[in-house]
Amino acid sequence: MIKFWFQCIYVTVFVFFMLWMVAIISDLKLFTAFDPVSQALGQFELTDHAFSNLREDPNIDQRIVLVNIGNLSRREIAQELQIISKYKPKVIGIDSYFNCEGGLRDSINCPQLLDTFGNLLLSDAIREAGNVVLVSKLLPKTETSKNPDAEHFYDSLELSDPIFSDFADHGFANLPTDANYQEDIKECRSINPQKAVNGKMEYAFSVNLAMKYDSLKTMKFLNRNNEEELINFRGNAETVDVRLKTLRNLELEQSHFRLLCYDIDVDDVMAENFDPSLFKDKIVIMGFLGKYFGDPAWEDKYFTPLNKSIAGRANPDMFGPVIHANTVIMILNEDYINQLAEWQKYIIAILLCVFTVALFKVIDEKLPIWYDALSVIIQILQIILISFMVVETFALFSFKLDLTVAIAISALVGPCYDLLKPLQTITENWLTKRRKKVLK
Repeated sequence: MIKFWFQCIYVTVFVFFMLWMVAIISDLKLFTAFDPVSQALGQFELTDHAFSNLREDPNIDQRIVLVNIGNLSRREIAQELQIISKYKPKVIGIDSYFNCEGGLRDSINCPQLLDTFGNLLLSDAIREAGNVVLVSKLLPKTETSKNPDAEHFYDSLELSDPIFSDFADHGFANLPTDANYQEDIKECRSINPQKAVNGKMEYAFSVNLAMKYDSLKTMKFLNRNNEEELINFRGNAETVDVRLKTLRNLELEQSHFRLLCYDIDVDDVMAENFDPSLFKDKIVIMGFLGKYFGDPAWEDKYFTPLNKSIAGRANPDMFGPVIHANTVIMILNEDYINQLAEWQKYIIAILLCVFTVALFKVIDEKLPIWYDALSVIIQILQIILISFMVVETFALFSFKLDLTVAIAISALVGPCYDLLKPLQTITENWLTKRRKKVLK
């Protein structure tokens, strides 16, 4: 029996060694012809199917209203803000920077400076509202830092100009993506709830909005102490005609995809074509939702798990303000996504591998004629069953059962076992000869 389990364990070690080699080869990109395929599959996760197809449509969240600012100038944003403030929202978040990019403060590189009166109007509108949160940007530590953990910390924030930021709170809008530049294709699945900046803890933009609406639930979220939190995406934004309609009527206008909350376009705000109760005591998130509703713009737009194409995605599906709205709703609903720790993923994969090898050995010894067919069937069934468990567990319990390593092990265990068969025979013969010599 000891010899049996010893053989199972060293086959398992070999399987993980082969998995490690495959990972190295993939990182080296030796097979560049397959890069497009790997990139398409790399964007796909099994839980995406649950996100986009298996969940029921939620009720529209009436605590949040998305407001489009399109390509408005600062004085026009000020006008929009004044109108919204008049209806007494709980907090107003503006997902836009009001500074000069790169710090170049001249009229050529920063033409917004030319509209002095518009800047004063916006500053006054923010001050009068008294409940505005602006976005900031985390800036990483400089390369000259001698701190070995410098890449994990930030030493400063980029804020809007003092004429605006002095009258508002702020929260960083950085989202964890693989993009190096704003113009790159961006995929968003998670947020960093808080980050240390020179020893001071800064909140994410969405977290700060939630904090001002319900500090108790937000602190409960922060007390999870996760450096990165998966966003439990529930819906997207869509054109909603609020002209001369009541909130009751709006609830009946669902789209073919899940509608997250009410949203309102620029013209409707400026003309005040909305129900007076639309903004009362709500969280209002102002940001770019296209030049107009339905605009296929890619600016500040991300790929998310709600994308209709779950692999090989062609078009981003969600604007930044909608991502912030999804995060706020997750916090207020305490609707978090939990997941396995890294060590738990590998423990499951190791146990699965050991017992699969043991099953293969029993079949190989008892039913050698059927081994080839049964081993392939077992591998296929394992992969299907694991995939089904991952999707259903996420859809039912919002628990991300990440068993990617276990699936990879299930695919490799059969070929690796066959490769080691000759070695197993040699080992058995060697152990047998040693035992005979001892008996003599």
